[in-house]
Amino acid sequence: MGSREVLGQAARLASSGLLLQVLFRVITFVLNAFVLRFLSKEIVGIVNVRLTLLYSTTIFLAREAFRRACLSGGPQRDWSQTFNLLWLTVPLGVFWSSFLGWVWLRLLEVPDPNVVSHYGTGVVVFGLSAVVELLGEPFWVLAQAQMFVKLKVIAESLSIILKSVLTAFLVLWLPHWGLYIFSLAQLVYTAVLVLCYVIYFTKLLGSAESSKQQTLPISRMTDLLPSITRSRAFVNWNEAKLTWSFFKQSFLKQILTEGVYDIVNNLGSLVARLIFQPIEESFYIFFAKVLERGKDATLQKQEDVAVAAAVLESLLKLALLTGLTITIFGFAYSQLALDIYGGAMLSSGSGPILLRSYCLYVLLLAINGVTECFTFAAMSKEEVDRYNFTMLALSSSFLGLSYLLTRWCGSVGFILANCFNMGVRITQSLWFIHRYYGRSPYRPLAGLYLSPFLLGAFALSGGITSVSEVRPPCGPPTPYFCSLPVVPWLCSSWTSWASSCLLFPLPQASKTACLDRCGQTESPAGTELAPQYIAITPFI
Repeated sequence: MGSREVLGQAARLASSGLLLQVLFRVITFVLNAFVLRFLSKEIVGIVNVRLTLLYSTTIFLAREAFRRACLSGGPQRDWSQTFNLLWLTVPLGVFWSSFLGWVWLRLLEVPDPNVVSHYGTGVVVFGLSAVVELLGEPFWVLAQAQMFVKLKVIAESLSIILKSVLTAFLVLWLPHWGLYIFSLAQLVYTAVLVLCYVIYFTKLLGSAESSKQQTLPISRMTDLLPSITRSRAFVNWNEAKLTWSFFKQSFLKQILTEGVYDIVNNLGSLVARLIFQPIEESFYIFFAKVLERGKDATLQKQEDVAVAAAVLESLLKLALLTGLTITIFGFAYSQLALDIYGGAMLSSGSGPILLRSYCLYVLLLAINGVTECFTFAAMSKEEVDRYNFTMLALSSSFLGLSYLLTRWCGSVGFILANCFNMGVRITQSLWFIHRYYGRSPYRPLAGLYLSPFLLGAFALSGGITSVSEVRPPCGPPTPYFCSLPVVPWLCSSWTSWASSCLLFPLPQASKTACLDRCGQTESPAGTELAPQYIAITPFI
């Protein structure tokens, strides 16, 4: 599969991930509104905070490092060794679910059984559901490596819908079950998700005429199972060492990025989760497949390096523009957003200041997601280890800075400490990208440069939105509140138009500049490069 094909598949994968995130958020919102009519808010809170945190933490610690390492292997690797390595996520998941389950039941405060019944069962079942989901990890990695976009969309959509329907049915007919309802629904969700992948590959491998079947590195389902032979090692030790390096990094990252107050975090990072996370996950796969890990850019296939540079430049521009838009409009309308979300209880206290500070954090989060997406796909194992050492040193300075800023600035200080942490990570990634392309004619970091015209558009929008909040027009309040949606709409239209003028021509301009620097002319084959970049523009 060529780099252009991989780019198109990665763009479609990111689009599907974004749509799935929107679908999940809409269904969750409607489901929570429905459930609260029949169950207490304490039960819903335990499910959405404690049990979901148990499940997500177990999944993250058990599989994140394996996914990063196994998705970046070359086409000539031994897939049986990769599958053997991936199956290690299951015992690791059993360990983490058992350990975290013990923490949840023994160290954390247990809810009152009269208010939230069956809490112990909920902890056990949510931990079990994490282990069940890990059973499908080899299938998921193979599907992602082969860019089976429709499979992911169908599997996750079907799982979410069935989970929601089952939850609504049980809440309506058996509300006295309490946490049993959510535990059963979560277990069904993970089981259906895994079964979708198993059934798909079973049918695909059973069809000899299928064109997709011809491109798979396996010929039967048993090839996906663990296998031991005397002729080779059980796992690829380079992949295993890379997995260990990524595991140390994931563990440190989890420690450094936890917290930042629930409600402000949920509101401030909503767009980050909806847009940036699918893009980061999908284009990590793209960079990992197109570039050779740990190899200098000048020693690789120049067409692939050029495509990767232009895509990185566009993604950086997208992240910067989106983050600036969130920061500018979020600063002006934080109080209004909190008032709509939680009433005067949230909007009259320190909530608006926290959310304004967090909007700056979201800008840094967007840029960091793109830079680390490329960096982790191109780094060698030794470079990942050096990065982990920096993260370890950063953790101590982060804790000290958090303590000092929290004493000086209160709650805002903790967010500012997170901004410092993210800024250091961005700086390290930018330095790696600069060195990576230093001896090549490509300059993807140009995506972080904004024209004076665009900066003026953002400044004008920020000024107008700030004035519209601080100085409402005189007269009855109704016209003022009716006009609130108009102001951000006009300003966002202005900034979007200004952004599109700069962003949409970017890939072709980058390509032309790169060809000029190389002293080359555009070949007929090179003209096919431009349409592939159009696949990225729907995100803008």
